[in-house]
Amino acid sequence: MNKLFDEIPRIENDRILLRRLEKGDIPCLNKMTSDEKVYRYLPTFLFEKQYDDSEIMIENLYDKCFTAKESLILAIEDKQTGVFCGLAEFYGFKDSLHKVCIGYRLCHHFWGKGIATAVVGLMVEYLLLQTDIEIITASTMTENHASERVLEKNGFICTAHSVPEDWGYETLTAADKWFR
Repeated sequence: MNKLFDEIPRIENDRILLRRLEKGDIPCLNKMTSDEKVYRYLPTFLFEKQYDDSEIMIENLYDKCFTAKESLILAIEDKQTGVFCGLAEFYGFKDSLHKVCIGYRLCHHFWGKGIATAVVGLMVEYLLLQTDIEIITASTMTENHASERVLEKNGFICTAHSVPEDWGYETLTAADKWFR
């Protein structure tokens, strides 16, 4: 059984590929990170939002975040078209508890197509079947009903509602906590 941060995985099913972010993803990544709709329900401090230069961000992503076991961010690719759809993230890793949090963000023109549900399902399947992770959690802003449905479809249960958290905004953010 692998540890989550043993290697940068390539995770796929017949529809979705989760893979290492590459320089060829930069044009789509830049479009996504500049879209306010995509980040409306997300923390302000996400890794990809901290850099003006996406090429440097990609280099630092694996040299810093992955090596330090802070975060594993993978590109989401539609296997049929080969198009970059967004980012899947494993973060909040607690090796001693066999626990990790998951998150995702999709380019808004991919919303409502079942991609997020498929991505979360693929992430959960990978974690439970190919790593020693036993506890998977997620957080959503209370207003983000679409992400609530994605998590529910993948067997997550809301364990805490409207918990105040620092997501980098002027005031604390009301977040729901999810467990699988």
